[in-house]
Amino acid sequence: MSKRVGISAVPRSRTTAPIRATSSKPKASKIQFESLFATIRAIFDRVYRAQSNEFYTLLGFTLFLVAFGVLMVLSASSIDSLIANNNALSIGAKQFGYAIIGLIGMTILSAIPVRVWQHRSVVILLASLSVQFLVIFFGKEVNGNKNWISIFGFTFQPSEFLKLAVIIALSAMLAKNVDYFHISKTWTPPIVVSAAALGLVLAGRDLGTAIVMAIAFLGLMVLAGMPTNLALKVVGIASVAGILLMSQSSSRWGRILAWLNPSAPDPNGYNWQSEHGEWAIAAGRLFGVGLGESKMKWSWIPEVENDFIFAIIAEEFGLIGALVVIVMFVLLARALVRILNRTQDTYSRFIVAGVTVWLVFQALINIAVVLRLLPVLGVPLPLISAGGSSLISTLGAIGLVLSIERSNHLGFGAVRSASRNRKAR
Repeated sequence: MSKRVGISAVPRSRTTAPIRATSSKPKASKIQFESLFATIRAIFDRVYRAQSNEFYTLLGFTLFLVAFGVLMVLSASSIDSLIANNNALSIGAKQFGYAIIGLIGMTILSAIPVRVWQHRSVVILLASLSVQFLVIFFGKEVNGNKNWISIFGFTFQPSEFLKLAVIIALSAMLAKNVDYFHISKTWTPPIVVSAAALGLVLAGRDLGTAIVMAIAFLGLMVLAGMPTNLALKVVGIASVAGILLMSQSSSRWGRILAWLNPSAPDPNGYNWQSEHGEWAIAAGRLFGVGLGESKMKWSWIPEVENDFIFAIIAEEFGLIGALVVIVMFVLLARALVRILNRTQDTYSRFIVAGVTVWLVFQALINIAVVLRLLPVLGVPLPLISAGGSSLISTLGAIGLVLSIERSNHLGFGAVRSASRNRKAR
């Protein structure tokens, strides 16, 4: 008779360990991570969901330029980073961190109603002017410009944030007196505020930033409705003051003369940066030498990851890549103009106008300098060049515009809803 063998009768190997019950509870760190991710996702859904096409268009071009900028800073700065810190990724990693901070700031500002800044415009302006005033006494000098402050190991450029602060203040002044633009005295406070901001920046000898600020502030006032004769007077006075200031600096005047006479002897090397930038563009030809393969970034171009990053873009991606970047800025400007045309509120319109003039002309100046259409001015390419202050302030400005477009979308939605209700009745 055969013996029936059941499951219980199967002998257990001595080497087989008994099966122990495992805990089904997830780890605490995993729970915290999932909770944080869910919170971030909820915030982004609330901030960026169900917005207008113009909102997403501006956001999309901004994200593309920021991501491309981080990539190009990593490539352009690799040699300088290796020489300075024995780490080829140091400057690129910093730029990535600045991008994260700037995008978080943009998200927060896009969720705050723009009226909050209008009511606090005077406080914002005075605080920004005060910090810029401190630069004169406690500022850090870099490449001949004393326009940085270093606190606890962190260095930032107050003038980059002063641009946005003055645009907020000028917009509030102009919106308050929009019915009195025909009176010359109405324009005195905006002109005085602009002159004070420019004077503090020029005290630190940062001519490039001052030029961008002057164009942004005057452009805002002209678009707001400044009389033509008054605008021409302001331009004339500013031009004379600029020439006088440049004549007081031998290096600035030397750069201008070298730019006007590129074939003349250049014993001081004023054309060195421009010439090598031009060589980088020529080396790129049509399709470029490839990402990371630039030769001019090997200490041939000073400030290669900052003022002259467009030259490395043209070298590594060729004429095609350079044109794509230019087209992206054109599309960014188009998105800003479309939002400007959709904006009905006067104060908000002035904000969008000021930010548009600022970003468009700063990009134009940077690219024109690299192409040797202008003398070297030390102006970064918005959203792309290395520099935390420039990137964070620019993203903050775009955050304000996104906030304004959010209000536009809500307004148009309310109008459409009211129209549907009337038709239903």
